[in-house]
Amino acid sequence: RRCRPRNRRPAMSARPRLATLDQALATCQGHAQALGDALADIERRQFSSGDLDRLDKADRRLLDQFAYRYTRLQDDMGAPLMPAVLTALGEDVVALSALDRFNRLEQLSWLPSADEWMELRQVRNQFTHEYPESAEERFERFSAAVAAATRLVDLLDGFERRLERL
Repeated sequence: RRCRPRNRRPAMSARPRLATLDQALATCQGHAQALGDALADIERRQFSSGDLDRLDKADRRLLDQFAYRYTRLQDDMGAPLMPAVLTALGEDVVALSALDRFNRLEQLSWLPSADEWMELRQVRNQFTHEYPESAEERFERFSAAVAAATRLVDLLDGFERRLERL
């Protein structure tokens, strides 16, 4: 899947809360662009379950780039971007837990599902932190991570479209 090039939004305002939002968005866009490149390379490479057991240097670098950018995009969307969006919408996020922020974004129709967000995080954690013995299970987790990363880029696209209207 190819990701379209991202255009950085001009600064919305000198106000600190919007500057924070712009900075968080720009960071996420950079991660999404690199993740999109990795996803396109993975699609071209067409890994099989056996390939994950005998990675060459280039494949290891590609999978490292993929895992790093997937992790960074999800972390930066969940930590700086989503609280900055809520703050720009006039919400008080100081006392909200991460799960409460996800639920609030779902209520405001910025996030389709807080549960889906948590599932994407679980897929990522299984892919990056757990090492199953069977090649088939490793490949299943890799395939799930690719699908989840693609969905994450789609979620960021939705945030970008909504932010253009702010």
